[in-house]
Amino acid sequence: MTANQAEYSVQVMSRTLGVSRSGFYAHHSRPPSARQAADDALTDRIVTIHEVSKETYGAPRIHAELADEGVHVGRKRIERLMKAKGLRGVSRRKFVVTTERDPRARSASDLVDRNFYAD
Repeated sequence: MTANQAEYSVQVMSRTLGVSRSGFYAHHSRPPSARQAADDALTDRIVTIHEVSKETYGAPRIHAELADEGVHVGRKRIERLMKAKGLRGVSRRKFVVTTERDPRARSASDLVDRNFYAD
């Protein structure tokens, strides 16, 4: 609503969006909640840990780092804050091929004489 205040009145926008005008103005004058302030501080710490790890740590490792520091928060909260900030961990695991067929080798013969067609 703030972005469109130059074009439309607050009264028209609030009626269209189904919110009260007093609620709109209260939202602007209200300080951030304790949860929002805690999330902001935690996000700053998450970003620091992520940068120190050369942007490789994901939520499980950041959760472990914070637990080692004595900060006990849920892993899903860390995931939510990382997603909001656009942070992702890096997985360096690669698919390992354990068996490779020799393309020049002849396929095995059918010694059992299998017949998969029913009468």
